[in-house]
Amino acid sequence: MSEDRVIVERDGAVAHVKLNRADKRNGLDLAMFEAIIAAGEALADDNAVRAVVLSGEGKAFCAGLDFKSMMASPDMAKRLLHRPEGKPANLAQQVAWVWREVPVPVIAAVHGQAFGGGLQIALGADLRYVRPDAQLSVMEIRWGLIPDMGISKTLPPLVGVDVARELAWTGRVVSGEEAVALGLCTRASEDPLADALETARTIASKNPHAIRGSKRMFDEAPRLDAAAALKLETEIQIPILGSANQMEAVAANFAKRAPEFVDPE
Repeated sequence: MSEDRVIVERDGAVAHVKLNRADKRNGLDLAMFEAIIAAGEALADDNAVRAVVLSGEGKAFCAGLDFKSMMASPDMAKRLLHRPEGKPANLAQQVAWVWREVPVPVIAAVHGQAFGGGLQIALGADLRYVRPDAQLSVMEIRWGLIPDMGISKTLPPLVGVDVARELAWTGRVVSGEEAVALGLCTRASEDPLADALETARTIASKNPHAIRGSKRMFDEAPRLDAAAALKLETEIQIPILGSANQMEAVAANFAKRAPEFVDPE
């Protein structure tokens, strides 16, 4: 991982991923793409992680692609569009999609600007807490491009296809307040990072098998018909029922104490 681009801090079972290019409003150059992906993939393999918070250092969450860097490196576009063997996403898409592959909840804390690729990274998270005065935009159309970092799978389920089309076709900037009203973000907050960390700690205090199972359920069920979705719920629930962590949740509730869960293997 490029340590000057991304910082990962741990507080118990909560991982805090910080985009750390504040002088460029966390603009995405090749090193930033690679560092974000490396952080996400490392956390996906860490069974001790129970929740993740994603934030940006400085004045913005992420202002999108660093076009100066891209123009200075003629092969950058080719590298970003390369799709590794056996992977669903190319490098540019993986920077957002990797958060869907992390098996625990990911919360993006959005402040300042989340433009273009920056917004698409936030859309890869499960939840988005946003300052009311933040600015968000599907901005690629301003550069004559389509948004192509997984947004076809992440945006329409949140806002509906018609709103997704309007945002992509106009590139208009919406406030954090409007983003919540549209369904683009989950919650408006004067301090989205503090609230995201609080929610992450709450999630981390729950049965990690149930949390991972419910993330899988919400990710997979929308692609299935009713019968298959209901079957999936049962398939996920059966190994949780009567497990050590589930019984610990029951015992802790009856005893009015904090539960002590074991990490998934």
